[in-house]
Amino acid sequence: MIGVVEELIAALETQEERLQFGRFDNDDAWALGCLLVDLARERSLPITVDIRRHGHQLFHAALPGTAPDNDRWIERKIRVVERLNTSSYLAGRRLAAKGATFDESYGVDPADYATHGGAFPIRVRDVGVVGVVTVSGLPQADDHALVVEALERFLSR
Repeated sequence: MIGVVEELIAALETQEERLQFGRFDNDDAWALGCLLVDLARERSLPITVDIRRHGHQLFHAALPGTAPDNDRWIERKIRVVERLNTSSYLAGRRLAAKGATFDESYGVDPADYATHGGAFPIRVRDVGVVGVVTVSGLPQADDHALVVEALERFLSR
């Protein structure tokens, strides 16, 4: 019998397989970022949004209720995605399932990496991971869910 954690990990892996782009450019980053901001404003969510391609920040917005600390969380989550080519939430759930931590497993400073939900790889089919879309400001599962919702809407257009 599959446990709750294993079911969550399988669902997160399926999201990453499903939510891939045919291409991703600066205009796509702008449109996706604006979509995330619109969703957040409709719900009065205090989030910061960040989108990067090949390390180049293409979109950044900090909504009311956020603080500079959200930018620090974004940087830490992005590093996880860039290192593992998987969402920060999936990385964290996989480690938690093994009773491990990122810093112990990878020999890194925990101040530089955060396996908390909210950073999702921008994966282009037949290319691979080209960037990261990140949300910070909500509980980790909610950060992740908001990014997934925005990607689903964006990719269904």
